[in-house]
Amino acid sequence: MLSEKFKENDKKLKEQKYLFTSQWGNLVESLVEGDIVTLLSQRGINVTDTIERRKGRRDGINYEFDIITINDFEMVIVEVKTTLRSEDIRYFLKKLVQAKDWMPEYADKTVYGAVAFISEDAGSSAMAENNGLFVIKATGDSASIVNAGNFVPKYW
Repeated sequence: MLSEKFKENDKKLKEQKYLFTSQWGNLVESLVEGDIVTLLSQRGINVTDTIERRKGRRDGINYEFDIITINDFEMVIVEVKTTLRSEDIRYFLKKLVQAKDWMPEYADKTVYGAVAFISEDAGSSAMAENNGLFVIKATGDSASIVNAGNFVPKYW
């Protein structure tokens, strides 16, 4: 009986953790989405449209992108994390390689990647920048691109 109570409490804690992290993630996405047009404009990418939470399924693979910004020639796909980790970057880079296959309507666009976060594991933002991604730090009530001024993003 005691064992079942522990299991029940463990289940409730996991549910609460999921609710907290998912709501926190939604808040971070909203914060970044509110600033993304201005941030990219400052880097010479003039956004005409944004899409939040693009989901789909191609070739038996489910995919999801948190934020996509688009203009006539370019798109920036933004992965939003509460805490950015190196494994998040590796996974996102694999998704970027497949982005045009998953969304063929954008096959003619130059694709850039960006990661946005509140906190990071040591070295994660440097890893992202070294892999050609825009790095966006969410703080307080705004967000900013923290790449060096001479940063040149990689394109896919």
